[in-house]
Amino acid sequence: MEQTREIVLDGLLTFEKELSFSNKLINDILDKYDYLEARDKAFIKRLFEGCVERRIELDYHIGSFSSLPVNKMKPLIRNLLRMGTYQILYMDNIPDRAAINEAVSLAKKRGFSKLSGFVNAILRKVSSNKENLSFPDSKKEPVRYLSVKYSVPEWICEKWMKEYGNEEAEKILESLLLIRPVSIRFKRDLSPERIDELVSKMQESGVSLEKDDRLSYVYRATHIEGIKSLPGYEDGLFAVQDISSSLAIEALEIKEGDTVYDACAAPGGKSILAAEIAGSTGRVISNDVSEDKVALIEENALRMKAGNITARVFDATDFDGDMEEKADCLILDVPCSGLGILGKKRDIKYNASPDGLKELSDLQFKIVNASYKYVKKGGKLLYSTCTINKNENEKQIERICDKLPFKVVKGPVQLLPHRDNCDGFFYCVLERTEG
Repeated sequence: MEQTREIVLDGLLTFEKELSFSNKLINDILDKYDYLEARDKAFIKRLFEGCVERRIELDYHIGSFSSLPVNKMKPLIRNLLRMGTYQILYMDNIPDRAAINEAVSLAKKRGFSKLSGFVNAILRKVSSNKENLSFPDSKKEPVRYLSVKYSVPEWICEKWMKEYGNEEAEKILESLLLIRPVSIRFKRDLSPERIDELVSKMQESGVSLEKDDRLSYVYRATHIEGIKSLPGYEDGLFAVQDISSSLAIEALEIKEGDTVYDACAAPGGKSILAAEIAGSTGRVISNDVSEDKVALIEENALRMKAGNITARVFDATDFDGDMEEKADCLILDVPCSGLGILGKKRDIKYNASPDGLKELSDLQFKIVNASYKYVKKGGKLLYSTCTINKNENEKQIERICDKLPFKVVKGPVQLLPHRDNCDGFFYCVLERTEG
């Protein structure tokens, strides 16, 4: 198993040095080592993602047994200790002695023989104390307690505590560490009988499926080995799309024949659902800022046979005069902090900052201000984000209604993972007035 651990170690060092997107990094690693057995690749993925997700907690426990602060350690030693600690605390199928011995062996192999004893001592202390590891006092240091227990930076914990209260904030944090089912959205025009047939075929392949009561064409799936191998994927009969996105599009009440403008459309899930609702007499203009993102929209639209979508490279902060008052519906799923999907994109919490949130809020309104004139008078605007942050969400809606000719007709709705069994997601539907 030493090779697999060394692969994880190099991945963590790259992540820490370059602040790479962890999802892309682990996918690249698994592609590079595709020749490994499935068991080894699963180990690499679990250990890498676990060390990224639980980094704050791991560092706290390591620091409690070390006189040298974790941030002062050599990067390689720090990440070896994180790997060893994660295996000891969260991978029951790995014997503690194996996690410790392999970490010591890797320290020596990578030129740190003099520090191998330090690695051995810290990990042995973690192992012997793992049943009674301490956390910050929840009464004296409530913010730090939540930060360490759920591995989320203190400023995010404090923000949610102020906005939602301590109890609700903890429920949000806890839910973001849970492994959630994959949300599968079948094509909206499939008959109930056809969906039942596909569900049965998927279940025969070992997938567990449960219908979501909120939308008849959305199911929650577990025990999936590979999405692309599922019956109906190649035929474009379903997409992986969180129900929160589908609920938002349904709230827009698109009509058959409508013109829909999606300003920040990649990877295209909302555009495709909108295209299905608008029908063959309707059309969807799906824009995004780069050729790569537009290519992704086109790829997904082609697979789902959404022929009424036109994908274009266009910066949403610019104004497209040719589209003024041409859209019955405008979708603005704006760039956001992504705090509602921390469980899916584990690096977000380390790269986000209070100043960054302020910049995002300004960018969001810039996009709204550049795009709102596309909406016909009496037409509708869907504003949505995948975050849990009132400044990007509720307060942004207040700003829109205060400065632009719109009124709220549905929402605002803040979906929370622990309460709504979906991503942390926000949406609101507004109508353009005569102004």
